[in-house]
Amino acid sequence: MSPAFVPLEGRFVRLEPFTPDLREAVRAMMDCDAEGWSIMSSNAQGEHFAGWWAAALAEQARSERMPYAVRRLADNRVVGTTSYMTLRPADQGLEIGSTFLHPDARSGPANPESKRLLLEHAFAGGVVRVEFMVDVRNARSQAAVARLGAVREGVLRRHKITWTGHIRDTAVFSITDLDWPGVRDGLDKRLAGFG
Repeated sequence: MSPAFVPLEGRFVRLEPFTPDLREAVRAMMDCDAEGWSIMSSNAQGEHFAGWWAAALAEQARSERMPYAVRRLADNRVVGTTSYMTLRPADQGLEIGSTFLHPDARSGPANPESKRLLLEHAFAGGVVRVEFMVDVRNARSQAAVARLGAVREGVLRRHKITWTGHIRDTAVFSITDLDWPGVRDGLDKRLAGFG
């Protein structure tokens, strides 16, 4: 069990698997929001981008991660990234993470539709549990995951060391296959509100 690594398209965004052709569009989109990057696990801004990109492609080649560029259909611009990660085929689980949206794409349909596409694809492919792991300092991301309909399960204390050397606590959220019909309906209603 792993979802196929294929493009996914909705009304507002298309999720495109990373390819070398996307490198410069992703790099240009990432080079912003220094404050936001300061609390991320890794850094893809400026001089850090080359290492981040190489790591994403290496994880993709090892079937450990499925990184996507988020392309906004209204202007055909790459406005974010997101990934399937921590793939656990034996347990039919995975994580959705490494999500970053350009500031001008936040608070619009890009994030909820990206997650709607990823969740639908995962559950249709046999996944029974999707996790979201969020730095407890990142209130905006925690709120966004909760708005999706994910259940906050707790906090992993001193769980991960970020690129700045900070030892972070991680809030764990999940959506299961049993939750998915209600979560899907909530996301569909939310997305219907965007023109």
